[in-house]
Order: sequence, then structure tokens, then C-alpha cells
Amino acid sequence: MKVDTVCIIDDDPICVYGTKILLNHNNFVSANILVYEDGYEALNNLTSLLKSGQRMPDIILLDLNMPVMNGWQFLDKFQKLTFSNKPQVFIVSSHFDQSEIKKGRSYELVRDFISKPLIAKNLNDIIAMSKIAV
Repeated sequence: MKVDTVCIIDDDPICVYGTKILLNHNNFVSANILVYEDGYEALNNLTSLLKSGQRMPDIILLDLNMPVMNGWQFLDKFQKLTFSNKPQVFIVSSHFDQSEIKKGRSYELVRDFISKPLIAKNLNDIIAMSKIAV
């Protein structure tokens, strides 16, 4: 699987900036990077892409704690959409407890949990997991 598009859904501009730098500087992805500040904005824009026949991002890096619509609310609505290509969602957060991990595993689209701040090794692991995913 080739990674063409990565979507970052996070309200923290420093984390978004750092992730974009890692993606661009280290040539993890020679692709588009979509950025949304909350789940509501992401859901609206990704739904529009889907309705217009465009592909979904290959990878979504999703923060859980955001204003307007948090990561869980986003996942609840996003998983109901019909995809020609299913994105792989990686939940990215500074803190996970066991109940969040258990809840995350209940979503088919959620591939794994990654701790903030993202580092090059985390992105290498994400890209590697994405390439072997079915």
C-alpha cells in the first residue's frame, strides 16, 4: 500500500506543526497532508471528499481531546460512512488509560495508539503498519 494522503485531526498547533515537519522532512510521505482542528471540521470535509468521489486519506492521525467534536464523537460518525478505501486511524494522545484503549479497539478503523509527541520512530512504525494492512 502506498501512502498518498495523511490526515491530521488535532487542535494543538505545535503538535500539528511537528508532525508536518516529520512527515515532510524525513520523506515519510510524498503526499498530501490534510489538517483539521476538530472532529466536526474533519467529518464535514472528509464527507465532502467522499461524496465527490475522491479517495479518503490512507492514514488519519486522530487526537482524542478536542473542542467542538472530540475524537470519539468523530469516530462514531465516521465509521458509519461507506469507503472505497478504508483509512487507517491511529489515535494520537499524550495519555491513554485502559478504558480508552479498550474503547478504541472496538472501532474497526482504529489501527493503533501512538503517544504524543510523535517522533520519527512512531511515524516509521505507522507507515510500516499501513503498508502491511489488508
